[in-house]
Amino acid sequence: MTAAAAFRFELTSRPPGPVAPRTGRLHTAHGVVETPVFMPVGTLATVKTLLPAEVVETGASIILVNAYHLYLRPGHRLIERLGGVHRFMRWDRPILADSGGFQVFSLAGLRKVTEDGVRFRSHIDGSEHHYTPELAMEVQQALGVDIAMPLDHVVPGDAPYEAAAEAVDRTLRWYRRCRDAAPGLPTFAIIQGGTHPALRRYHAREALQAEPPGFSIGGLSVGEPKARMWETVELTNAELPIDRPRYLMGVGSPEDLVEGIARGIDMFDCVLPTRLGRNGALFTDAGRLTIRNAANREVDAPPDPGCDCLACRQFSLAYLHHLFRNDELLGHRLATHHNLRYLARLVERARQAIRAGSFEQFRREFLSRYRTADEEARLASRRRM
Repeated sequence: MTAAAAFRFELTSRPPGPVAPRTGRLHTAHGVVETPVFMPVGTLATVKTLLPAEVVETGASIILVNAYHLYLRPGHRLIERLGGVHRFMRWDRPILADSGGFQVFSLAGLRKVTEDGVRFRSHIDGSEHHYTPELAMEVQQALGVDIAMPLDHVVPGDAPYEAAAEAVDRTLRWYRRCRDAAPGLPTFAIIQGGTHPALRRYHAREALQAEPPGFSIGGLSVGEPKARMWETVELTNAELPIDRPRYLMGVGSPEDLVEGIARGIDMFDCVLPTRLGRNGALFTDAGRLTIRNAANREVDAPPDPGCDCLACRQFSLAYLHHLFRNDELLGHRLATHHNLRYLARLVERARQAIRAGSFEQFRREFLSRYRTADEEARLASRRRM
């Protein structure tokens, strides 16, 4: 059975409209995923610092890999010969692949865009490559992923209307080429348009004509104000059918997951929890906990008493503080495990609240307790005054 034949999405709640919290199930060739869901990022076929079994233990049911990075190294054909990316990395659950469009278009000065595709120089060795919609799908087919992303034309969030409009039209044309190149892969349509409401609505309506199995909202969380991001999510979701999954790309802070779920988002991914973990920051319901702070040196209690991750079940905050102060790699592993487990628990709690009809109360209570990184910085600034 092809990945496309196995793919199916069903709602398990009854949202009152397209911009409302909901629960669902993604059926794939490698298993079922309950939504809303956070997907840990395994860019190079590994979630940094963790074994696949440890990622499973966090509660993750699906992960993300990056086709662009695996195309460059070790090469998609090598992974195909070795049995596909599931076997290669020993992960037997669903995998979603990002085509790498964001990464390619981030190579400012090292790439040239034409209607055919993108010519770029590798960030690894400077070698030249011609990345086309067809090649992006060839890579994802060789990897054997469960859900694919098309190659899209990504522009900065503050791009002028004309440049964003050109990118939207090219992304629409490239999506058709991606679908034609890999009819056996469930390939979501990516909605772009910068922060221009008219373009976002236009792209969503035009993408819908191709009957994609799901929709991704790209080009957000790249520096625009949060209010503008949520406004864009709302107006985009208002154009989308409620019977297909919505994926907000590159978003993964706890408060953003809660706000995204409130607006009808089903899927999230981000490197933030693993990157913060390696840098000594833990997610908690009160905000981020900085492990290296001197105040944690003698705390003989779990980092987060309400958490059941590896770190909180077995070790004290004092011990994690000791590990990070001495740059011990175990600290990176434990903090990464905690952050991924925290987000898995957060979306579990959100799903439970939606099913109980109490999500709005859950959202208000969570956001009233949680201090964002910006709020923490403002508090720290006042303390120094």
